[in-house]
Amino acid sequence: MADYTVVIVTAILVFIILLVVLTRMIYTIQPYQQGIVTRLGSYRRIINPGFNVVSPLSIVLKIDLRTQVLEVPRQEVITKDNSPTNVDAIIYIKVVDAPKAIFQVQDYHVATVALAQTTLRSIIGDMELDEVLYNRERINTRLRDILDEATDKWGVRVDAVEIKEVDPVGPVKTAMEEQTAAERQRRAAVLRADGEKRSAILVAEGQKRSRILQAEGVRQSQILEAEGARVATILQAQGESQRLRILSLGAGVLDAKALTVLSLDTVAKVGDGQATKILFPFEFSRLVEGASEYMGSSRQVPDRSLNTLDDLEKRIGTMDNILGPIPRQEELLTEIKSIEDEIKAESDESTSMVTSYGKGAKTAGVPVLPSPDEFAPPPPSAPPASSPPPSPGAAPTDATKPDPRRRPPPPTPTG
Repeated sequence: MADYTVVIVTAILVFIILLVVLTRMIYTIQPYQQGIVTRLGSYRRIINPGFNVVSPLSIVLKIDLRTQVLEVPRQEVITKDNSPTNVDAIIYIKVVDAPKAIFQVQDYHVATVALAQTTLRSIIGDMELDEVLYNRERINTRLRDILDEATDKWGVRVDAVEIKEVDPVGPVKTAMEEQTAAERQRRAAVLRADGEKRSAILVAEGQKRSRILQAEGVRQSQILEAEGARVATILQAQGESQRLRILSLGAGVLDAKALTVLSLDTVAKVGDGQATKILFPFEFSRLVEGASEYMGSSRQVPDRSLNTLDDLEKRIGTMDNILGPIPRQEELLTEIKSIEDEIKAESDESTSMVTSYGKGAKTAGVPVLPSPDEFAPPPPSAPPASSPPPSPGAAPTDATKPDPRRRPPPPTPTG
């Protein structure tokens, strides 16, 4: 009975030992892992993911082949221009050679982070603060190249390095903020001065343009007023000349009796005035003597024969020469219409010039005014060519209509 118990206990112990040995021989490797088999202190082989059986005396070390993220602790670095700055970073690594990661370095995580700290301090120490702030991509590239070259013998590949934050210390950050504020104030002052300059230029150009237009308007108004005064003076002089010619024509048929009656009528009108003294430009006794002779109370004086129309025309000219060309209502209206058309054309020209000036101010920064030649008065038109005289009885045309502003030729006396 005792021998049977010993056998059972021995069998149980052997089973347990075999179970333990079998458990140590079986390894399961995950898909993202790789196993390193060592036996009695020597490297044997690499086992792949899945179910694997190794010898009882072997040890299997598992290596993670996934990309691993290592954080470089925040550290204070002094730049080339002696500006203290706090910098931290993130490193992305991946094991590409599992035996080297086990046998060439004690802990590749710690070794990679320590190497990144010293390398980052060295790189930033060779750069100024401004370069560190706007050249992060260059820092990342240099740091990745240096780390990848150093960790290659460890079987580790550095995929990327990213600077998380560059934080200057308090006094440096305050100085940077003041510098930024001063730079923005400088830009604002420059922009404000440039705006005031452009505004002053535009205001001056506008005032210049306004004065030019006002001067042009004054010039045109003076020209039109002078033209109107000239025409009015010509017409008044022509009317006075015609009045005198008509008077001379009427006085040509008067005899001594008629002149005596007119003289007495003039004396009566002069006597109706408020003046206390009256001066006559002739001898009054001769006037009374002529009146008495006309009334038949004195000696008889033979009457002078009346002048006929033929005699008058021989002495002072024909009726048309005496009266001269009298402007008709249609001719005056035509002249006024031509003046109005000229004023409208000048107004349209000024409007087009203002419009072109506005377009030039929008497209270009500073408007370009027209040259002074554009404001010169138009050249005088050539006088019309002489045309043959119209036939008697024909209707007057524009070419044969008399010009009211032209003085008629003096009459040529005949005989």
